[in-house]
Amino acid sequence: MTYRFTARLACGLDEQDQGECVMAGVAEADDEEAFSLLFMCDFDEPDAQEVRLGMDTHCLVTPDQCTAYGCVREVELDGDVLRVTLDPSSLDALGLADSVVEALLRAPGQDVARMRQVLPRILAYGRPNARPSLIKL
Repeated sequence: MTYRFTARLACGLDEQDQGECVMAGVAEADDEEAFSLLFMCDFDEPDAQEVRLGMDTHCLVTPDQCTAYGCVREVELDGDVLRVTLDPSSLDALGLADSVVEALLRAPGQDVARMRQVLPRILAYGRPNARPSLIKL
């Protein structure tokens, strides 16, 4: 089954003066109750502690700060639909019931374009075996 939502917001931030990490995401709205997918990675290469803890890859954050590392298996933009396929073993950590999430992109075009630029960098971060098998943006 697929979880679908309309993303009225999109972002892509990849400069250190913009935040603590590289970030891209989509959200229904700008409030804590809205559904969102926020993809992140560090600016620097993973350190020994991050490697030891399995945090040496991208992370995905869903509402209520539910977080999983290296969980994105595929991400594809088809027209105005962003489809994200997740590792089924990450669903509990993310608070999700479905491994496929589709966002109908209704955010401003320049924000979607920025998300499309930044997201591949995030998904290519860290250990190779945790990178998605498909990135089509």
